[in-house]
Amino acid sequence: MSNAVETQAQEQPDNQQSKGWFNRFLATVEFLGNMLPHPITLFAMFCIAIVLFSGIADWMGLSAIDPRPEGAKGRDPDGVIEVVSLLSAEGLQKIVTGLVTNFTGFAPLGTVLVALLGVSVAEHSGLLSAAMRGMVMGASKRLVTFMVVFAAILSNTASELGYVVLIPLAAMIFHSLGRHPLAGLAAAFAGVSGGYSANLLLGTIDPLLAGITTPAAQMIDPSYQVGPEANWYFMMISVFLIAIVGTLVTEKIVEPRLGKYNPDEANIDLGQNNIEHLSATEKSGLKWAGVTLLIVSALLALTIVPENGILRHPETGEVAGSPFLKGIVVFIFVTFAIPGFVYGRVVGTMKNDRDVIDAMSKSMSSMGMYIVLVFFAAQFVAFFKWTNLGTILAINGAALLQALNLTGPEVFVLFIFMCALVNLSLGSSSAQWAVTAPIFVPMLMLVGYAPETIQAAYRIGDSVTNLITPMMSYFGLILAVATKYKKDMGIGTLVATMLPYSMFFFIGWVALFYIWVFGFGLPVGPNSPIYYTP
Repeated sequence: MSNAVETQAQEQPDNQQSKGWFNRFLATVEFLGNMLPHPITLFAMFCIAIVLFSGIADWMGLSAIDPRPEGAKGRDPDGVIEVVSLLSAEGLQKIVTGLVTNFTGFAPLGTVLVALLGVSVAEHSGLLSAAMRGMVMGASKRLVTFMVVFAAILSNTASELGYVVLIPLAAMIFHSLGRHPLAGLAAAFAGVSGGYSANLLLGTIDPLLAGITTPAAQMIDPSYQVGPEANWYFMMISVFLIAIVGTLVTEKIVEPRLGKYNPDEANIDLGQNNIEHLSATEKSGLKWAGVTLLIVSALLALTIVPENGILRHPETGEVAGSPFLKGIVVFIFVTFAIPGFVYGRVVGTMKNDRDVIDAMSKSMSSMGMYIVLVFFAAQFVAFFKWTNLGTILAINGAALLQALNLTGPEVFVLFIFMCALVNLSLGSSSAQWAVTAPIFVPMLMLVGYAPETIQAAYRIGDSVTNLITPMMSYFGLILAVATKYKKDMGIGTLVATMLPYSMFFFIGWVALFYIWVFGFGLPVGPNSPIYYTP
C-alpha cells in the first residue's frame, strides 16, 4: 500500500516534496533513514563493533576514575574503571556462555509479553475498539476534537488500534460533521503518535523502557531498579497537556489552513463513507466491562490501600518498593484481560477459554519481529555493560558537561532535542533507547539526576517527532488513508500538516517537564526521585 502511495507522490509534477528548505530537509532525513539497515541488523553490527572496539580500547589502556566512594558496591579497590576486552579468549568465552541468558534475562522481554497477553484479550474481544468509538462518537460537536485527540492518546495501550481504527474513524467523523476530514485525521495522528508516551494507564511501553533503563543505571549503581510505574504521574498529566495542545493546534492552525473541504478531491465515493455507531449489544458490553473493571480495581485497592494491605512492603509497610509496584505488570494483565473477556461474553466475540487463548496466541504470533529485535538488543546491552565502555563514556561525558557548566536543568533541553532528532531516523522506541540509555543514563546520573527523571525526558523526545518522520512504521498507512480524501496528497503535504503539532508538543511538553519537575519539585512517578547522589 505504502509503495503505491509513494509512486503516486513521485508522479506528481508539483509535489511539495521538492520545494522549500524544509521539504529538502525532510527528503534528506528520508534518504539517510533509508540508508540505515534494519534495526535488527543495526544491533548485530553494534555488537560486532563493541567487540572490536573493546579490544582496541583495552590495547590503548582506556580507563576512567570511578566517582563512587571507596567501599561502594561494584567499585574496584584501586578506584579505576578499565575496559574489558571481548576480543580475547576470556571475552569469547563470556559471549558464548552468556548469549542465552542475555536474551532470557532481558527484562523488557517477559514484562512486555505478559502485559500484551492481557491487552490482547481486550483488543480481540472488541472492547478497546468499542471504547474508542464510544468516546469519540459520543462527544458533543464542541468537544469532538478534544475527544479525538484524547481517545487517540489512550489508544496507545494497544498501538495498532489507534492507527488502524481511530485515525480513519476520526477522518470520517469530521467529514460527517461538515469539517475537513484531513483535520480529523491529523488530530488523531497527533494523539496516537505525537502523544505516544502519554497515557492514563500503564501500557506495554512502560515495562519495556524501564527494563532498558535499569541495566543502564546499574552501570553506576549496581543495586538500582527502575519500575514500570516510574513515569506514571508525569505521563498521566501529559495526557491532558497533549489533548489540549492537540485540540488548539487542530482548530486554530491546521483546520483553518486546510480550508473548506472539496469532495471532488476525494479518491473514494464519500457516499459509502459510513460510520458504524455502537450497537445496543456493544453498549451493554461496555457497561458490564466497566462494572467488572471497578470490581477488579476495588479488589486490587484492598491489597495496597489499607495500612496492613498484603501487597505493601513486608518490612516498612509502605507502598514504595512494595510487591504491588514490583508486580505492576501482573495488574496490567488482569485489568485488561478480565474486563476484555466479560465484554466478549456479552457481545458474543468470546464464548469460552479457547477464544481467550486464540486472542493471546494471535498477539504472540505478531511479536516475532520484536522477539528477534530483543535478542540482538539484549546482546548489545550486555556487551556494553561487560566492556565498561558505557561507564567510561558516561564518566568522561559527565566531566565534559561539568567543564561546560551544563549540569543544571537546562541540560535536559539539549537531551530531549537530541532524542527528537535521533527519532527522525530511528523510529523504534525500544531500539533508540537501547542505544542511547547505556550512555546518557549513567552520564546524567553522574551530574545528579535520577534515572526515572532521565527516562521521562527521553519519552518526550521519542514522541514529538514521530509525526514528521517518514521512518515511522505507520507513516505509509497514514498517507494512504489521507489520499482517500485528497488524491494528490504527498509526503511533504502530510509532514507540513503535522509539523505544527510536533513544534507545539515539543514546546508545551518541555515546559510541563520543567514546571512539574524543577518548578514544583514533583516526582515523575511513584517513589521516583528527581535527583541522584553519585
